[in-house]
Amino acid sequence: MATVLVKNIGDKNTATESTISLDSNEIPPLGAPKENKQFWFQREKDFDINGIATQPSVFDDPQTAEKYHPRPDWENTHRFDPKARWTWAEEYAIVRKIDWRITLWACIMFMALELDRANLTQALTDNFLTDLNLTTNDYNLGNTVFKLTFLIAELPSQLVSKWMGPDRWIPSQMILWSIVAGGQFWLSGRTSFLATRALLAILQGGFIPDVILYLSYFYKHHELSIRLGFFWTMMSLADIICALLAAGFLKMRGVLGYAGWRWLFLLEAIITLIVGIFSFLLMPAGPCQTASWFRGKDGWFTPREQTIMVNRVLREDPSKSDMHNRQPITPRLLWKCLKDYDLWPLYILGLTFQIPSTPEQQYLTLSLRQMKFDTFTSNLLSIPYTVIHMITMLLTVYAAEIFKNLTFVALIGQVWVLPFLVYLNVADTANASRWVIWLVTTLLLGYPNAHPVQVGWNSRNSNAVRARTVSAACYNMFCQAGGIISSNIYRADDAPLYRRGNRQLIAILGMNFGLYFLTKAYYVLRNRWKDRKWNAMTPEERLTYLATTTDEGNKRLDFRFEH
Repeated sequence: MATVLVKNIGDKNTATESTISLDSNEIPPLGAPKENKQFWFQREKDFDINGIATQPSVFDDPQTAEKYHPRPDWENTHRFDPKARWTWAEEYAIVRKIDWRITLWACIMFMALELDRANLTQALTDNFLTDLNLTTNDYNLGNTVFKLTFLIAELPSQLVSKWMGPDRWIPSQMILWSIVAGGQFWLSGRTSFLATRALLAILQGGFIPDVILYLSYFYKHHELSIRLGFFWTMMSLADIICALLAAGFLKMRGVLGYAGWRWLFLLEAIITLIVGIFSFLLMPAGPCQTASWFRGKDGWFTPREQTIMVNRVLREDPSKSDMHNRQPITPRLLWKCLKDYDLWPLYILGLTFQIPSTPEQQYLTLSLRQMKFDTFTSNLLSIPYTVIHMITMLLTVYAAEIFKNLTFVALIGQVWVLPFLVYLNVADTANASRWVIWLVTTLLLGYPNAHPVQVGWNSRNSNAVRARTVSAACYNMFCQAGGIISSNIYRADDAPLYRRGNRQLIAILGMNFGLYFLTKAYYVLRNRWKDRKWNAMTPEERLTYLATTTDEGNKRLDFRFEH
């Protein structure tokens, strides 16, 4: 055993040295531990793209390496190689390839979800409520039923996905819900409306955490957070496409004697069905399982690329190999994950952080129609806020990774919404220009949504595949519960100004400020407690702890929470 001096050859301007315990006869040189320049605009001009990208990790010290090795039945074990080395050029090329092969299709699937999930707001502009003899309270109830059922289906869907594999379960979900979505063509009244809302939610529930878990197989933490930003940007893009499609499909009112909103539901469901069928062909089970008759007998990635993909992810987070991708969650593991109190601060944030903006979004197209905009204009006027929302959300995701302060960057959205909510509460909106009201609402809804930041935050602080499987579903369940609250704040007896509702939204917004600060304080204190315990150990005691501990995931003393 020798103590090896490792010099950073990947970044000439920030060359540093570090010592790690290695057998110098067996282990090739590493790039020195450094603050990775995560984005192209952060890299220095003389950045060495051909320098070693492989960073030191727990696998480089023979005393600790065995404690972190992948389990034998992990699907990528045959590509695990602690001695593997690669350059930054190779790593960046593979990340780009993953983006095109994996993430792009994941975004298309998400857009398909949003088409069938959000087109109800477009249907409102074509006398949907009047045709079915529904009131705005019935509309609220439909949204409540959808989100409640969506919430209930989240965790079972995630467990099925972990058992079957997301590459099988996600396309199955899409095909099934597209059939139900198309069935809305034959809606006849309140009962059928509520029934299809519930069925759609049962089949769509779990889709988002399923995809997030799937993407985590391919990316490092900061990479996943950025991809989740684009993932939710695609939802906003889908809203724009949905508005444009609606502007055309709703003009079919009277074709074969049917309303335009019926054609909207049917035709968009057909689009989703096609995406679902192709998803069976375009979703590989994992980085080393891409070969098929459709994707080619050799798959999408060479053996060298597979080795880099597997080892770069495990070097950052060894916990990603603690379960294979067809392993179900047992009831015991489920209960253990559900009672993980260290994730509950994030669940509580998920419950409340979107409430101040959701009622305005749900009522936007209906309000535009009430302000005497026609069907076509109402749908087009729903596009500008979506564009702003896409830009601010992506900037938020990048800011969180650049400044490495998840809490305060996530809080920006609450600060953004506050002045517009105050205006809607105090201004004489009944007599104000409809264009002023539209502008204020558009700016409010264009707020920087911290959802992708918090989803990635939740994944990082889970620190185990089994925990991520459950925590992703739990976090989304709390988000849906927040949607249930949001759907019942604007009530018919408070229309059209919704003064009472806006006061409630301001109160919840104020509460959110306190919740973010409390979450920050909680994780800071938890890390300090772990630091005291870990630093009090001798090197020998730490090795004994790693060899004998029953602590798992984020309960390990060598894990630190991000905040």
